[in-house]
Amino acid sequence: MCGICGFNWCDKDLVETMAGAIAHRGPDQEGSYADENVSLAHRRLSIIDLSEKGTQPMTNEDGSLWLVFNGEIYNFPSLRARLADRGHRFSSNTDTEVILHAYEEYGPNCVDHLSGMFAFAIWDRRRRELFLARDRIGIKPLYYYHKNGRFIFASEIKAILCCPDVSRELDPLALYYYLAYEFVPAPLTMFRDIKKLQPGHTLTLRDGQLYDKEYWDLTFHHEPKPESYYRDRLLELLENAVRSHLISDVPLGVFLSGGLDSSTVVALMHRILGEGVSTFSLGY
Repeated sequence: MCGICGFNWCDKDLVETMAGAIAHRGPDQEGSYADENVSLAHRRLSIIDLSEKGTQPMTNEDGSLWLVFNGEIYNFPSLRARLADRGHRFSSNTDTEVILHAYEEYGPNCVDHLSGMFAFAIWDRRRRELFLARDRIGIKPLYYYHKNGRFIFASEIKAILCCPDVSRELDPLALYYYLAYEFVPAPLTMFRDIKKLQPGHTLTLRDGQLYDKEYWDLTFHHEPKPESYYRDRLLELLENAVRSHLISDVPLGVFLSGGLDSSTVVALMHRILGEGVSTFSLGY
């Protein structure tokens, strides 16, 4: 996992302090960017393209876009090929750069072309917009604060709390949900003024206003078919999902609890890789 953070004013020292609060998310590299309108920072855990070309915040060729990204884009090789056919040129092998070019090509609709787990923010200097997005299921976290003209975002709440203007007042409704269900549903958090971007949503800061848009929702289409169809289709989907997760420039491993879920993942990894799989089990 990586860590991202930023806000809509210029203070490089503060944004680097925020990044320091989430340094555990990215021990491999740190980077920051600031101009008169925005400050961004990133803590990197290197997975794909371990070179300096994967450094973030990452910009495009003319410096009009700046990106901080946490996650993995599983379809980035095929998406990169499509974008290259449209004239885009790449200088790295990262999925991060593919997001930048996808935004150049499709704008905010780039999320419709991404398959993976992600939370990212793009500062568009031409449009003077800050665009944030979270993956469809909400695997990667993204929190934000918006009050009195100040907008702050981060992978973890503790980074947002580094900003002195942010209140630590609790949200009674969020506390109720936690005590009742041991879970706080988005967009609520335990802090009244800090929100969680909902899964399958984008957020755009434009002229001081926030625009929240749902780009995906889970739908069910049931068609009566033989049990064998669903069995074979489930196996196909599981194999495709596991295969897409095996793209990495670092050694792979998997947590093995001994239950059905993790055992299935290990079995499929072994089938696809054709070799032994490093597993890790914890007992307590």
